[in-house]
Amino acid sequence: MSSLGEAARAVLLTPDPHDKRRAARSLARAWRQGRLEHRCDVPMPDQPAWPAAPELLAPNRMPRRGKGGSMSGRIALLHALAHIEFVAIDLAVDLIGRFGGEFPRGFVDDWIGVAADEAMHFALLDRRLRALGSHYGAMPAHAGLWEAAEATADDSLARLAIVPMVLEARGLDVTPAMVERLRSAGDEVSARILARIYTDEIRHVTAGTAWFGWMCDERGFNAVETWQSLVKLRFRGALKPPFNDSARHDAGLTQEFYAVIAS
Repeated sequence: MSSLGEAARAVLLTPDPHDKRRAARSLARAWRQGRLEHRCDVPMPDQPAWPAAPELLAPNRMPRRGKGGSMSGRIALLHALAHIEFVAIDLAVDLIGRFGGEFPRGFVDDWIGVAADEAMHFALLDRRLRALGSHYGAMPAHAGLWEAAEATADDSLARLAIVPMVLEARGLDVTPAMVERLRSAGDEVSARILARIYTDEIRHVTAGTAWFGWMCDERGFNAVETWQSLVKLRFRGALKPPFNDSARHDAGLTQEFYAVIAS
């Protein structure tokens, strides 16, 4: 029987986006069917395998895009989101393969589900891009999305603090407005896709917050104080309002975590 770590590494080393998406879904299926041992005993790559396209640019070199009103603006928005979801597959799988052995099986159950969700989100966005005459890889993309994984590769608590509880939580803040802009532009299909992603993201942030709290309890740490300390040390950006306090609260990420340190 293969190990969970071996299967996770194989997904990370798959460069083609559609093969990676299928590999992540296969990983989830194999785990749920009991065909993988709960062992994370092989090293994860420092950098996942990615395709030659899209070209990856530093944040300050990314072309500015519109807010989604025009056709070109909607395509640029959907392409940027497709790239986020593509990298999110690797973020979820790396979390499993790198840290899954530190947690009970329920942790793996949750993050296997997240990886499968991200794969499905990528498929939905790429399909929509194709329907609009484009595809994933047709435009440059943000090169910095893996930085959070690199900055937290040594500590599961730091990884949970930054990836689901900062980066995915930011999606809760900004996605509702994107949905409304797409609806205002008459693109109900794209709006429904983003609404689906938003609903799933609440569950992802919930998993991150819950397992962060679990590990804090294991280590005897105060969860709020530890999260604030890790964000200050490990997150290169700033926490900026407005915040979707309601969705964050539903995910267990209450204002006591972020209100004090938000800029």
